Amino acid sequence: GLGLGLKNSGLGNGFLEISRAVVRFEDDGSVEVRHCWTEMGQGIHTVALQVAATELGVDPARIRVVVDTTRELGAGQTTGSRGTLMGAGSVADACRIANEAGQAPGVDYVGEYRVDWTNALEDGLENPVIHSAFGYAAQLVIADPETGKIEKVLAVHDIGKAINPMLVEGQIEGAVHMGLGYALTEEFPTDEAGMPTNMTLRSLGILRAKDIPEIETILVEAPQPRAPYGVKGVGEIGLVPTAGAVAAAFHEVDGVWRTRLPLNVHQPIEK
Repeated sequence: GLGLGLKNSGLGNGFLEISRAVVRFEDDGSVEVRHCWTEMGQGIHTVALQVAATELGVDPARIRVVVDTTRELGAGQTTGSRGTLMGAGSVADACRIANEAGQAPGVDYVGEYRVDWTNALEDGLENPVIHSAFGYAAQLVIADPETGKIEKVLAVHDIGKAINPMLVEGQIEGAVHMGLGYALTEEFPTDEAGMPTNMTLRSLGILRAKDIPEIETILVEAPQPRAPYGVKGVGEIGLVPTAGAVAAAFHEVDGVWRTRLPLNVHQPIEK
């Protein structure tokens, strides 16, 4: 079964988006990189370190990456699959400024990346640019034709440019895991008063790692114009096509289209 999806990066729709970062050389030879994005496991610290090491030409061991909570660096919330795109852009700009200034110690070199070219609805354009970038994905779910058991998921994603391929693959694999749970086992039922009837995480049907089929990830690099290094966000796109691909696979098994989640190959609903 095949599922297709796309997901924007950033807020878009005419909103001005600004990300700033600070690079500072210390007297002891270390380099501090301060950015304004929440590190929640997606790897933004690693991306900032890689960008700084590459642009400054210094040993990564000399670089310390921190989230700057002492000043307004402008990014707003960490959302919209835009952390790498905007974070990498602002760190790269700070490094460029530092390089041009001779990397003097004790100076805060402030870099900025902004998206100010998207269009709002009221602009009235026939072909508006509503977001700075889009990620695209195709996922193929392979199910046993006799039992319907899912044996493999092939996830092919256009990610623009992989700053860190291992992190990108891990993000996509985790999203497929979440998407399979969303498609197959997870529910959040409520009673007539709207109160949850499952009160523990264990009872919500979260799919366990031991139950995950083989996941193969293929990264397609089609650089995004105007984006730093050509990157596109992958924070959310990995989840978008999965349930549709599962539904298509089950349809191949028995010819029934299932339209309610969670899907169950053994309990087909009406056509």
